[in-house]
Amino acid sequence: MAGLGRPAAAQSRPPGYPRAPAHGPPAPMTARPEPRLGIAAIAIHEPAWRLGNDWFGDTMPRKFAHHTGIESRGISPVDEVTMGLAAVRTLQKQTGCSLANCRGIMLVSPSFIPPSVALRHLEPEARAAERPTAAARRLVARLGLHRCRAVGINWFCCGYSRALALVHRRWAPRLGLRRAEYLLVVVATRISRITDYGCGQTAGLFGDMASATLVTTTANRRHPVHFEIVHAAAEKQPAARPAFDFHVGHDVPLPAARGGRTRAAERLVYSLDGMAIAELAPRAMAAATASSLAAAKLAPADVDFVVPHQAGTGIVRFTGMQLDSLGVRGELINGLVARTGNVSACSLPHALAQTWTRLRGLVACPTAAVGSPGRPEVLQGCVLLRATPLHERRPDVAA
Repeated sequence: MAGLGRPAAAQSRPPGYPRAPAHGPPAPMTARPEPRLGIAAIAIHEPAWRLGNDWFGDTMPRKFAHHTGIESRGISPVDEVTMGLAAVRTLQKQTGCSLANCRGIMLVSPSFIPPSVALRHLEPEARAAERPTAAARRLVARLGLHRCRAVGINWFCCGYSRALALVHRRWAPRLGLRRAEYLLVVVATRISRITDYGCGQTAGLFGDMASATLVTTTANRRHPVHFEIVHAAAEKQPAARPAFDFHVGHDVPLPAARGGRTRAAERLVYSLDGMAIAELAPRAMAAATASSLAAAKLAPADVDFVVPHQAGTGIVRFTGMQLDSLGVRGELINGLVARTGNVSACSLPHALAQTWTRLRGLVACPTAAVGSPGRPEVLQGCVLLRATPLHERRPDVAA
């Protein structure tokens, strides 16, 4: 009769299908591991305008290029949001990524005026324009995105390591990225707008640049990960004395198009104790590397490459010496500042993009930076990356 037959538990099963236990609770299911996070691609936007050392004339120290390796630097005529937009558009062209799959954009910019300085020197309307998160929202709006998280940070030359730490620890776990989805870390540094071009010690140090880094899970097949993020961190540490602040400069010389000069009657500019930074930065980068390796339960000898913040060839060389004393003897990347200058928070993405096809194994990326204006502190950070099997086989895919 219809509806009659053997009990469900006794009905025939396909060959090899496991029989349910007669008594007791069902066997526990093995949880799938959470997808890991990594870098799939990096795009760089460089300003067309380049300012050579000859522009500075006698105001530049005679051995500046010898000590720093810097011969020219980029100057952007457009603001940070427009620079970031250009970097994202370049990334779209290079990877074919659809912005519909972008769940969040973190904008990093070391050239925004810190709140404590803006409060002292800027009018309320100008202060509002210096807020990094407000700038990140403007970038998202210009990209035509409506449901995309937007956050902005500064953190000076440690901005990239800080951003990857936040993305790795906070954003990605909360957002639960699906396989085709990704996050963008966009860096836009335009320190030319806060540079005192009459200061022989600091005027030639920094250059402008923007970058866009596509961060996604290792399960993303559309944009495969080339470097898995093993660890990322950035923190503040006390220093003996302040090495960084802002002041209003008077009758400040400025570069003009085609090598000319203009002057600003007043300009809000940064001041930097270069000797203090040259002493602090190598130790800070070495300490950050050691701390990250310990947190990841890795040994110094595990590091295959060191891609440090490219502050200048001298500082990178001294950083290598500090790392060597700790047992970190991976190949040191140096000498990437000749035509860019120190591009601050854009330094790591630029260095990774420049050396993309060379990198293998475990890559340590330490950073160091000034602390808050007028405060005796230093920022330090480190990102540990591991090349994936895809990158080991085909490093040129997303270079």
